[in-house]
Amino acid sequence: MSNKLFTQPYSFFGITFLVIFLDQLSKTIIFHSLFLGQSIPVLDEFFKITYILNPGGAFGTKLGGNNLYSLLSLIAIVLTFIFFFQAKKDQVLIKTGLALILGGAIGNLIDRFRFGQVVDFLDFDFFNISIPEFKLGFINFPGFHLDRWPVFNIADSSVTCGAILIILQMFLSPKKPAETAVENVQPPI
Repeated sequence: MSNKLFTQPYSFFGITFLVIFLDQLSKTIIFHSLFLGQSIPVLDEFFKITYILNPGGAFGTKLGGNNLYSLLSLIAIVLTFIFFFQAKKDQVLIKTGLALILGGAIGNLIDRFRFGQVVDFLDFDFFNISIPEFKLGFINFPGFHLDRWPVFNIADSSVTCGAILIILQMFLSPKKPAETAVENVQPPI
């Protein structure tokens, strides 16, 4: 397979459509196979399929209602398109990451239009998080405790993986010639 294939926009939109298809297919299967709140152990307590409807954002965040999250999804979709067409041809990880983010944002937005909420079903017990309450200056942090990872879906995973690829590309990108030239300029003696 040629690297030239992965510089074409249709390759990246293929990734987006694949994410949307797999996300919606998996949610449709869950919707028609389980009742709301039902949980099926797959790998004992570590991994379960648990059908919930999430009125909030990715991984159970709750900052507002359905309208806010729908608006944020639309903004993310528009920004993703803008960034996609501004990215350089050789920034394959950025373009792939943006394609994954686009697919995830569209997948969850479809749920908001269909159900008014997002179908989540991937239920993992990765690790426990416990941060005791503390005071930082005049701010009192109430603490945070997480016994089980919030239930999520393929769209959420796609957005997370996309963001990781973009960050990875930023760390792996060589310095631009102009930056290197500025660093190599010697001050006059």
